[in-house]
Amino acid sequence: MEHIWAPWRIKYIEMEKPAGCILCDKPGQNCDVENYILHRGSQNFVIMNSYPYNPGHLMVAPYRHVASLDELTDSELYEHFEIVRRSAGVLREVFRPQGFNIGMNLGKVAGAGIDEHIHTHIVPRWQGDTNFMPVISGVRVVPEALAETYRKLKGKF
Repeated sequence: MEHIWAPWRIKYIEMEKPAGCILCDKPGQNCDVENYILHRGSQNFVIMNSYPYNPGHLMVAPYRHVASLDELTDSELYEHFEIVRRSAGVLREVFRPQGFNIGMNLGKVAGAGIDEHIHTHIVPRWQGDTNFMPVISGVRVVPEALAETYRKLKGKF
């Protein structure tokens, strides 16, 4: 049997998960490069997913800690989806994906890793990016370092 190694994943698997909410904490740290925050709106921000499904996997989140869409004000909601639209445009320009998965996982049972703070995932997709790796070995290959993806995207917002 062949073994395919993804040693970078063990850091996430074994790490003690920080207390609090990273979507509240990271914007307050004033370390946007280190935290992969690409854009700050007045009520929402864009952050790269540190454990992405594909290169360019972004998340848009409100600064305010809310768990459901019903809790957003109209202006937060409008800006949120304006930033989602803008993020897809930036990704289209920089990476030229053939499609996107854009959505929210609301609640743990729906797959939310951070269920107490809503956020929208924007995942660029290409023909063939889902191949034998996740099916056979449970490994996903992301062919670009986060810092390089950040560098490509940062000036576009």
